[in-house]
Amino acid sequence: MSKRFGAWRSLSVAAVALLAAETPVASAWAFEQAAPQASTTAADAAARASALVAQLTREEKLQLVHGYFPPMADRTPGAPLDQMIPSAGYVPGVPRLGIPALRESDASLGVANQVEQRRGDVATALPSSLATAATFDPEIAHAGGVMIGSEARAKTFNVLLAGGVNLTRDPWAGRNFEYLGEDPLLAGVMAGEHIRGVQSNNIVSTIKHFAFNSQETGRMIMDARLDEAALRESDLLAFQIAIERGRPGSVMCAYNRINGDYACESDFLLNQVLKRDWGYPAWVMSDWGAVHSTEKAANSGLDQESGQELDRQIYFGEPLTQAVAAGRVTEARLDDMVRRILIGMIETGAMDTPAPATAQTIDYATNAEVAQRAAEAGIVLLRNEGGALPLSTEARRIVVIGGHADVGVLSGGGSSQVRSVGGAPIEIPLTSGAAASFARVTYHASSPLNAIRAVAPGAEVEFVAGDDVAAAARAAAGADAVVVFATQWTTEAQDVETLHLPNDQDALIAAVAAVNPKTTVVLETGGPVLMPWIDDVPAVVQAWYPGQRGGEAIARILFGQVNPSGRLPITFPSSADQAPRPEAPGLEAMKASDAASNAGAGAAVGFEPFPVEYPEGSDVGYRWYEREDHTPLFPFGHGLSYTRFEYSDLKIEGGDSLRVTFRVSNVGDREGADVPQLYVAGQGQEARRLAGWQRVSLRPGESREVVITAEPRILAEYDTAMPGWRIAAGTYRVQIGRDALDNALGGEAELSTRTMRP
Repeated sequence: MSKRFGAWRSLSVAAVALLAAETPVASAWAFEQAAPQASTTAADAAARASALVAQLTREEKLQLVHGYFPPMADRTPGAPLDQMIPSAGYVPGVPRLGIPALRESDASLGVANQVEQRRGDVATALPSSLATAATFDPEIAHAGGVMIGSEARAKTFNVLLAGGVNLTRDPWAGRNFEYLGEDPLLAGVMAGEHIRGVQSNNIVSTIKHFAFNSQETGRMIMDARLDEAALRESDLLAFQIAIERGRPGSVMCAYNRINGDYACESDFLLNQVLKRDWGYPAWVMSDWGAVHSTEKAANSGLDQESGQELDRQIYFGEPLTQAVAAGRVTEARLDDMVRRILIGMIETGAMDTPAPATAQTIDYATNAEVAQRAAEAGIVLLRNEGGALPLSTEARRIVVIGGHADVGVLSGGGSSQVRSVGGAPIEIPLTSGAAASFARVTYHASSPLNAIRAVAPGAEVEFVAGDDVAAAARAAAGADAVVVFATQWTTEAQDVETLHLPNDQDALIAAVAAVNPKTTVVLETGGPVLMPWIDDVPAVVQAWYPGQRGGEAIARILFGQVNPSGRLPITFPSSADQAPRPEAPGLEAMKASDAASNAGAGAAVGFEPFPVEYPEGSDVGYRWYEREDHTPLFPFGHGLSYTRFEYSDLKIEGGDSLRVTFRVSNVGDREGADVPQLYVAGQGQEARRLAGWQRVSLRPGESREVVITAEPRILAEYDTAMPGWRIAAGTYRVQIGRDALDNALGGEAELSTRTMRP
């Protein structure tokens, strides 16, 4: 950890002591740390920021706390349009004091350019965040962040709206592909490393969406209802871990309400949890269109209004000027807002190493290798009966069916959409729905068909579109191998209505499997889907949205040039009713409203705020399934390999902490990577929790000793009366497994009572 980041929490000495003593996750995921980008300490940054604030006029301070949305900035009188490029956001700087403007881009999966606002501007597209999470490899998350940050800087941006870490509580949520799964430890570690990678380029990364942005249906008005302990043990823990590891320069608050208050005007979230309990020193920016007030938002902890033209009015413009003049928002609070913005810029290096004024050359070929490596490590082999995979390069006839595999691979939609190198061979505008204004069904130009032909040059490889089921079945009959590509497009702003594959693809797969037992299904989906044909298909590969080198990655997995090593970061249910909510709350009301609008009723049918209850509490995902005794189709952590691994020699050490030692052996005939997972459950805890993991690469016959120290907050429960984390003394169940249901090795640990600050 660099001096700059390591010193950040010296703003709170107790917090630093807690992080060093109570958060040993780094011991379980060791990797080479990035070189320091600057030597500024937290105290220096705070002092510099305060000195700058003292030199700013009130007008200059007010200028820094709200930003433009460039595509609509011409609606705002006096907007500096000549200084903007089409992008997510722009905040003018103060040149006389060396404070650069903030030029902001969406960037979850690459530097976004959703509907090609910037003509001809391309970027490297990573696989979906779920694919990155499926690697269980913090180094891959970090490398992706480094790559995206370098491209953003070269394109003159100094703020990236990255770092999505909302837990994937529901399998149908439209934005799941942008997030890092259902487990707070996995999501927090991976998000933190991605953020750390972005900021190694001396630019700001956000972490978002704080907090509990769990669905897209009614996301502007839904009210998430969850008690504090459950919040702290689940979604907030993911944010806390990611902030500790990544030190993001800014936190983006969410659209939704939480327990009655909008997230961007929640005193509990912003002032109490983030700034008081966690000692977060930098700034909170709003999501675009997420501000609903001036005084309440400012006094509850919101520091900057983003994309102001998307709000009903510019709340931090003239209304804030008047509120400060009248004392309803104090001058001290305005100073704090600005100080936090400056601290975020100083700490990340964005202040002292400004982004270039003009675009720089980018090594896209090298960056594409980063995307391909992530895709290959994140693809999950779900099923492989009878050794159906890997395919043989000696096959004479291979039939590839569906999914537009002849031209490319699918991408998720919304603000994360990257206009990738190579262009978009398919781009379908939406004609209706909440995402229609900024999302298109888009493919990256990485053809699995061409990649398969390159890997198996001696085979006759035929492509069939798949829209004619009977024709596809005729083509598949008698082939040496059949690969069916099935797709499910998901997007920001809309949740999926069903977990079944769209466009009768289930019928296509069933028909093909009925005539050829050598059928493999490759899924390009935003998350879990149902598989009514699963018993008839010997091999299933989850490729997620695999990014701009997805075709090559899939082919290398199918033919064994790469041994699959991905593990599911999200549970795949056997049926929709296994999930806590079988469909999105509010979905039927939205459909009725859309139907009325299309019929001419227009605004006559509106939405009212509605609550969403979360009976699972902190038992998100696999914990819910175990608690309710549901057997999923594929559990969290599941993933197969072309080799075999065995675990042995478990040793468990308890007391003040939990430490396990065991041996992993590759007993197969291929080199491969395994991800043994540590699960723990204490007295009174109904479901086990992921407390650590290790990704291990082994040659055939090789063994290695693995040591995992459990994250203590996973062992604990949150005590609101204390307040803080409490590990109860007693006996804890310990399991080392290949997934959340596996009990390869097990035992018990005796732990002592232990408490930790919030």
